Amino acid sequence: MMNEAIKDRPDDMVIGMHMCRGNFQSTYAAEGAYDPAAEAIFSTGVDIFFMEYDSDRSGGLEPLRLLPKGKQRVLPGFVRTKKPELEPVDDLKRKFEEASKYADLDQLGIAPQCGFSSTEHGNKITFDDQRRKLELVVTVAEEIWGSA
Repeated sequence: MMNEAIKDRPDDMVIGMHMCRGNFQSTYAAEGAYDPAAEAIFSTGVDIFFMEYDSDRSGGLEPLRLLPKGKQRVLPGFVRTKKPELEPVDDLKRKFEEASKYADLDQLGIAPQCGFSSTEHGNKITFDDQRRKLELVVTVAEEIWGSA
């Protein structure tokens, strides 16, 4: 269905897919590893996959091995949007080092695990916390890939 929906897109259109597990007032609705669905997910014509990897509830990084070599990219959401504490830069870099065992580092990128809210209620995180999280994303991108 996804391939059918995007088959006639313009050549310069980039399609991204976020696999959301819920984001209501810093809670979630689902958990489970990507293993059972990874092959089907990566066989779509989607260009960028935003995958939540902010906690153990997402399973391991092993499904990234099914990402075909090429231009598709995965942005594993190592930066949590449900909690205000900043993840240490070195911890995030280690997670990308681990992810690069399964997918080429040039096919990976960084983004928050989800938006900062799925409803008007928001998460239990302030605007200032959100800004600091986005600044962290830029910092890590510059340290790993040289630019954001």
